[in-house]
Amino acid sequence: MKFLVIGAGMQARAVSYDLVRQEDVDEVRVCDVDPARLSSLKRWLRSGKVRTFKADAGDRQRMTELMKPCDVAVSCVPYFFNLGLARAAVATQTHFCDLGGNNDVVNAELALGVQAKKADVTIVPDCGLAPGMVSILAADGVARLRRTDSIRIRVGGLPRKPRPPLNYALVFSANGLINEYVESCLVLRNGRLAWREPLADVEELAFPKPFGKLEAFNTSGGSSTLPYTYRGKVKSLDYKTIRYPGHCAKVRLLFDLGLTDMKPIEVDGKRVIPRHLLIQRLEAVLPWEKDDVVLLRVEVEGKGQRGKGIEGSSGGRTIRYELVDYADKRSGLTAMERTTGFSAAIVALMLGRGQIKCAGAFTGENCVPSAAYIRELRRRGLRLRVSQA
Repeated sequence: MKFLVIGAGMQARAVSYDLVRQEDVDEVRVCDVDPARLSSLKRWLRSGKVRTFKADAGDRQRMTELMKPCDVAVSCVPYFFNLGLARAAVATQTHFCDLGGNNDVVNAELALGVQAKKADVTIVPDCGLAPGMVSILAADGVARLRRTDSIRIRVGGLPRKPRPPLNYALVFSANGLINEYVESCLVLRNGRLAWREPLADVEELAFPKPFGKLEAFNTSGGSSTLPYTYRGKVKSLDYKTIRYPGHCAKVRLLFDLGLTDMKPIEVDGKRVIPRHLLIQRLEAVLPWEKDDVVLLRVEVEGKGQRGKGIEGSSGGRTIRYELVDYADKRSGLTAMERTTGFSAAIVALMLGRGQIKCAGAFTGENCVPSAAYIRELRRRGLRLRVSQA
């Protein structure tokens, strides 16, 4: 099989790392606008399967040329490229998946379903950690129960130890972080779509040592299409981000001071956009964290039980998926890279191997075979535990 990885950043590292280690993968093409980043990635991968190409993800003709010989293309570039890339994939009859990041773009990709089906290809947006892994795990839980009442998703990428002043360190872009914190959050209440305020509904939760008590609160984007998928079928669904205690209150203060506003203000005779200033200060004060951890908990509650393979009491009504993953010093991959990039790589490989059998455009909860996906996570050392609580 031949794959095209679009982008050579953090998540592309993890996707490429995983793909070159598969026996049935013959070639991994990686393209990026930055030749230095391509060279660095190729040196780090140390694989004869890798070919690199200087290319702009927004150049439709160039993307078409690079996709044409490939079985699957994986987008690891910002979300605003994904619709154009999905269209190029349909035109070249190449399966396609991406990391998502914007619901409007995802919906536009899903609207390509008829064209993708005619081309006999599959488009799967939202294949990272959240959305992505959590969506597939939620679908697995729903499939195990005869009736589902609630889905609770809690995820966080954290430094292994809290760092002042926000008990946090950057594990992805400051701009992306702020977007998650400022946009309204879509949930299900009584089976209906509802909107909740971000940085609200703070709750306490606990993970095994050394973490202990943590907090979780509303953030946007992580559940993506799940509320629409389960509208009218599940009474309650929500997504919250996990942080060390006290983080939410500190961030809320910054927001209440207007530091996320996009309207320019005048400071000493100069026009300043508060959000741009905040991003600059976050990047300066919060270090990029390589020694990170990803904490994940998905709980699906309902009645009755279907299927096997669940640890714990057979009489339980809540199926819990729990993952604690650390940065891997041997490979040099962070926990955020592993959980996000490996998830996308697994979906890409399933597309290439014909394990996802439906042509068209679908999100992961609607097309990825969850049992096989979970096995592949575990094969990569992601120690996902499935139990009844």
